[in-house]
Amino acid sequence: MSIIDQLAHIEQDALSTLPTISSVEALAEWKSSYLGKQGAIAKLSRELGTLPADQRPAAGQRFNAVRGTLESALSERETVINSAAQNDAFTREAVDVTLPGRPTVVGRLHPSTRVLRMIDGIFAEMGFQVWESPEVETDTLNFELLNIPADHPARDMWDTFYIDTPAGAEKVLLRTHTSPGQIHAMRAHAPNPVRVILPGKCYRYEQVTTRHEMMFHQVEGIAVGQNITFSDLKGTLIGFAERLYGSGTKTRFRPSYFPFTEPSVELDVECFLCKGDGCRVCKHTGWLEISGAGMVHPDVLRNGGYDPAIHSGFAFGMGPERITMLRHGIDDIRWFFSGDERFLEQFV
Repeated sequence: MSIIDQLAHIEQDALSTLPTISSVEALAEWKSSYLGKQGAIAKLSRELGTLPADQRPAAGQRFNAVRGTLESALSERETVINSAAQNDAFTREAVDVTLPGRPTVVGRLHPSTRVLRMIDGIFAEMGFQVWESPEVETDTLNFELLNIPADHPARDMWDTFYIDTPAGAEKVLLRTHTSPGQIHAMRAHAPNPVRVILPGKCYRYEQVTTRHEMMFHQVEGIAVGQNITFSDLKGTLIGFAERLYGSGTKTRFRPSYFPFTEPSVELDVECFLCKGDGCRVCKHTGWLEISGAGMVHPDVLRNGGYDPAIHSGFAFGMGPERITMLRHGIDDIRWFFSGDERFLEQFV
């Protein structure tokens, strides 16, 4: 068989095989078999030197024509295969725009934050505003103006983080309670009536145990005006307890002592787990302590800018972590700031 006949056979075989190819990989293999440097046409072209000199030009032209035909057919088939692959990808990766979007994964509110917001909402319904006060206070605001002078034994109730200050400068500390906010709020409103709550973090230099943390939250509340009585305090706290634990919640007030209130009381609610029968959470008393309160001491009223002969007021304070522990039977306050997701994910 002559070189020209072999070339025609290669051309026919290549053109008949090409339409059956449907993948880019197979097309590359076809190209290598026929048009590559080691392909059928390249190998056959090496035999051109065996032809008589007068036949070589025509044979060379024929080789070029066949190569051009196959390259053109290759380009057309490549376009078809790429188009088919693209359409297939569009079909497989099509997006149904009518489907709902993927839900956004959101975080959870910390249990302390949840209870703080609940407390804020309850007192907002009673007409209290939220007042923010500094976490870093002077010794004067944290103690002196709250009727707790330097030599007062009540200071033993608060183990304090003091901050280094220059010699002769006033002592600065991390507030041990939110009560300094009372002075800030009263001085901002005096002599007009004031009714605010003061939520925030407090710090005490004490051993961390299942019941005590070195950082915790408090919510302070104060109402000052004319003709405010102890009955107003009782009505406010009873209303708060019923909104927090449900209508008809039983409450009781016990005498207590706080330097900045006189008289002072503790508010207890009937244990919502045992309904007063006694259980582990209420230490078998049937009651849960949720707040300390009292009538604002006359000295504190004066320090806040009010005349105790004209004005009176009440104050109260409570711990959101304690309320949360009571509501959910949590027996270790350290869980709140542990960062343990097993604990936090329970509060959805």
